[in-house]
Amino acid sequence: QVRLLESGGGEVQAGRSLRLTCSTSGLTDRLYCMGWFRQAPGQEREEVATFENTGRRRYGDSVKGRFTLSREGTKMTLYLDLDNPRTDDTAIYYCAAGRSRTCSATNVDYWGQGTQVTVSS
Repeated sequence: QVRLLESGGGEVQAGRSLRLTCSTSGLTDRLYCMGWFRQAPGQEREEVATFENTGRRRYGDSVKGRFTLSREGTKMTLYLDLDNPRTDDTAIYYCAAGRSRTCSATNVDYWGQGTQVTVSS
């Protein structure tokens, strides 16, 4: 069974860095896209940063240049570094993976439970 588990969320001051971690299991049988999505109250779930199954990185426009996506391949652990968060980055952040070349908010196959990130001023 595929399992995704986020950790590292919490409250962070605007402009200070925070690292989110996604630990995975069951993703070693084939190629997967994977990455991070987020959802704020009353808003649509949106792509934050994802890997295509080729390894290419994609960043959402709202976080480009401020967040960094990376992974540790041996253990299939995914990271999201919020290098320069703003208050409007406050949301629940979800780790996700899919069987497609690219992941989107509507086509992924697996979701983690999410971790709350609150950016304070």
